[in-house]
Amino acid sequence: MYNLGFDIGGTKCAVILGNDVQSADVSDMIADKRTFPTATERGWRAVVDELLAAGDALLKKNGLTTADVKAAGISCGGPLDSKNGLILCPPNLPDWDGVPITKLIGEHFGCPAVVQNDANACAVAEWKFGAGKGLKNMIFLTCGTGMGAGLILNGKLYCGTNDMAGEVGHIRLAEDGPVGYGKPGSFEGFCSGGGIKRLGERMAAQWKAEGRESALFSEPHLSAKTIAIAAKNGDALAKEIYNESARRMGQALALLIDILNPEAIVIGSIYTRDAALFDGIMTEVIKKEALSHAFDVCRILPAKLTENIGDIAALGLVM
Repeated sequence: MYNLGFDIGGTKCAVILGNDVQSADVSDMIADKRTFPTATERGWRAVVDELLAAGDALLKKNGLTTADVKAAGISCGGPLDSKNGLILCPPNLPDWDGVPITKLIGEHFGCPAVVQNDANACAVAEWKFGAGKGLKNMIFLTCGTGMGAGLILNGKLYCGTNDMAGEVGHIRLAEDGPVGYGKPGSFEGFCSGGGIKRLGERMAAQWKAEGRESALFSEPHLSAKTIAIAAKNGDALAKEIYNESARRMGQALALLIDILNPEAIVIGSIYTRDAALFDGIMTEVIKKEALSHAFDVCRILPAKLTENIGDIAALGLVM
């Protein structure tokens, strides 16, 4: 038997044909895959039609029919209603308001279908197949364009009363600061990819006003990645930008450690690439702010499933 995974994003979508086996090498779980640009301006119906067509094409290419499909897992940005299988107008999918995605995919392929927000799906993937394997209590942080969390508590995915658990990017860490998740000074504002870009722009403007120099002034497109490169090359402003992000990361992680007492916090994307820019200052702040008995049993880990986490996240929901 095979599973289908659907990774729905505002920029691109992926449909994955997965072997219904668990392997030490997660790439063995992926039999085939198709991707396409979401092009949200087409409207949700056109995108869903292409998702279904891509699934059909994968089955045909591999000599399979819908009878060979055991289940379908769907990963998508929230908000959504996982119980009733609805996508509820995520910011990056503006007209997807009440789309019955599990019904549409389940009926087309004649199989059970389940949907979860992408942070939860990635948390399950890292818990089952990645850095959190074997743990009972784990937090996964996306740390990408935005900042979201998936919570594994007492050996189960915790979604909250209406699928809103884990929206840690909305936590306010300062009265003022870069905007993230619609809130100045939020965790997302200081520590996500978009937030680090905005933090860099704020600090660069301040340095220019003070007459200080930085290689970032000649950078046409500031981003978390270009700032990280400059920091690794010794640019003082770039290093200070990441130092501030690291301080705020430590502040937020200390809150999560005190409240949830996890065995590990697994962080993806930006942290996976540039942990060295965070670790020293971040750890100092956590030690200062968190309860020592809670921090002593918590590890901060980079995500293990990097390149194919979105694929495994969608498949992992039904494995």
